[in-house]
Amino acid sequence: MKNKVIVGVIIIVLIIFIGGVVIFKTNKKLKETEGVSVVPTMQDKIDADSSWCATFELVWNDMKNEVVKNDIVFEPQEEFAKNLNKEEFTEDMISEEYYYKKYGLKSLELKKEIEKGIKEKFNQTSDILDSFDWSEDALNDFEDDSINRYFFYTMLYREFEFLNKFDKLENGNFGKYSNIKYFGIDENTKEDVKDQVEVLYYNDTNDFAILINTKNNDEVILMKNPKGNTFKDIYDDMLSKTNKYNGSSELGDSDELKVPYLDFKVLKDYTELENKKFKTYNGVGEIIKAIQSIEFSLDEKGGKVKSEAGIDMNEYTSAYEPEARYFYLNDTFAIFLREKGRSIPYFAGRINDITKFQQ
Repeated sequence: MKNKVIVGVIIIVLIIFIGGVVIFKTNKKLKETEGVSVVPTMQDKIDADSSWCATFELVWNDMKNEVVKNDIVFEPQEEFAKNLNKEEFTEDMISEEYYYKKYGLKSLELKKEIEKGIKEKFNQTSDILDSFDWSEDALNDFEDDSINRYFFYTMLYREFEFLNKFDKLENGNFGKYSNIKYFGIDENTKEDVKDQVEVLYYNDTNDFAILINTKNNDEVILMKNPKGNTFKDIYDDMLSKTNKYNGSSELGDSDELKVPYLDFKVLKDYTELENKKFKTYNGVGEIIKAIQSIEFSLDEKGGKVKSEAGIDMNEYTSAYEPEARYFYLNDTFAIFLREKGRSIPYFAGRINDITKFQQ
């Protein structure tokens, strides 16, 4: 196992709280919850249980650069819109195999093209497309030639498999919660399972980060007791501690690892953006509806992330090892996924109330 810690990074997909958040159940019905919040960028403030994925930034970039051709500025300006305008995540920061995106004048043909595209590329169907209005009145078929209706869409989909399957462990505690399901490494675990884990840093049982390699091109980063008000703060803190760490990057014979199973689905409807006008290159823009969904799971075999984002807008083209170390993720922790050789993560999560993440 390599002793040199790899610090090229990528995050998954999911989301911050700016309005209502709902959670998907397995029957696909949406149920409102006060659970996992969603942020649109890694620079936005997060709650105790939060998620982010790059999909909303990608649709925003297309809207900004291809149609608006300016920063999108509201009156008054939204803080998260300022962060989105910075374009901290762009499509060249992730391999094309990870995502599908499409935009154009809103039409049923465009919807069918998107559905065909995600089916052919990922063998997936959309959880959000039917939440937008596709009636005749909502399509780009206005008598007034000065009005254009645009639709922007992105899906990020990734499945990753660990090099070797981890052991299922006995249920245990997570903070104040009991009977939580775990996988990981104990005294009976085979050596090849340990070899897929790199220690980024270990200061004590409550301050550490590890990296798990996969059969794919993804790296899973787990850090306990994340510090910071944003995912960027947390991630930068992890990189700083990793660069300063001089200890062993390998798991020793007596080291143990406990990781809770994760499984959640959230949807964010950006109602705060609706009907707010802004200047465009050709006139005046107005967001009709904006939605982002994030689905993430992690178990002893690997994990999956699926995120979608869509923006429906009008444009009015007129003016305007020695001692045993215990890597137990049994209390608040953060998780990142990254593609090797990349510097920006594509998915992040902060886990506090574990009961929200196990179904």
